[in-house]
Amino acid sequence: MLSLQWGECACANSSEQIIKNQRNTKTLWIIVGLLTSFFITEWSVGLWSQSLSLQADAEHILSDITALVISLFASFLAQRPAKKKATFGHQRIEVLAALLNGLILIAIATFIAWEAIQRWQSPATILGLPMLGIAVLGLIVNLFNISLLHPYTHNNLNLRGALLHVIADTASSLGVILAALVIHFWDWWWADIAISLVVATFTGLSALPLVQESMKIFLEYAPELIEPVEVEISLKSFPDVIQVEKLHIWTISSNQTMLCANLTVECATIWERDRLLSKLQNHLQTTFNITEVTLQITSCKNPSKIPIHPLFKQNIALMLSAKTH
Repeated sequence: MLSLQWGECACANSSEQIIKNQRNTKTLWIIVGLLTSFFITEWSVGLWSQSLSLQADAEHILSDITALVISLFASFLAQRPAKKKATFGHQRIEVLAALLNGLILIAIATFIAWEAIQRWQSPATILGLPMLGIAVLGLIVNLFNISLLHPYTHNNLNLRGALLHVIADTASSLGVILAALVIHFWDWWWADIAISLVVATFTGLSALPLVQESMKIFLEYAPELIEPVEVEISLKSFPDVIQVEKLHIWTISSNQTMLCANLTVECATIWERDRLLSKLQNHLQTTFNITEVTLQITSCKNPSKIPIHPLFKQNIALMLSAKTH
């Protein structure tokens, strides 16, 4: 029986990962600064104009600031190296931050919907032009933030959660612009409430996939793009692999997938077994993008270290005795 673990050397990509983390942190701080300045302006104008949709958008901005601060803290902790009992490191903290961001979005959507119902029962006079000006400014700020975040969200669930917040803000700004135009030209005060409900619905629905994906990682589901049955069939396609048992595939973070399995193989020598392990590791990496692999090997035969010539398999005492006679 033999157990071997394959993985990319942490030192090989450490400098590149540090650069990525520093770039992500800098981007998040820029966005936090922009959103904080805009929140103060939007909240003040929302109170002055008595626009519920503007106040709701400001509350959404405040939640974004909170979520981004959580993301920054999570990114800082995720950079800490694996040591002591944290053998996998702290990368899953970013997944926890993404889950918190999703839950915050759902809570905000519920609060906005409740405020809209209350405003419907007690309508107020709304100033359309100030509402329109702030909404246009918010749209510009959010579009700029999207351009900053989008290039770095492909393999980072934490940044993807932050991007969802900003996209929801952008949709909210568009809704407020529409409501402001309707209120200014036709004095339809109910448009403010209607847009608030639309924004709340969009915000809640956009958070559900983020919460779902985060929960799948915490429950150690296999990634969406990897089917365990296909992996098992692929391993059995190697001639020397007889049986695959206890196959487990799970995700540590949004860009780190683990695999472990028990394999029964038919190899005559240790050299053949090592070569098979190397082939399996390369196959899993190129085909399924799984770089952290632990395989426990059970051989049907008792492999020898090197092939032995038939002459050396004979009993030496018998050979000497036969030569004497």
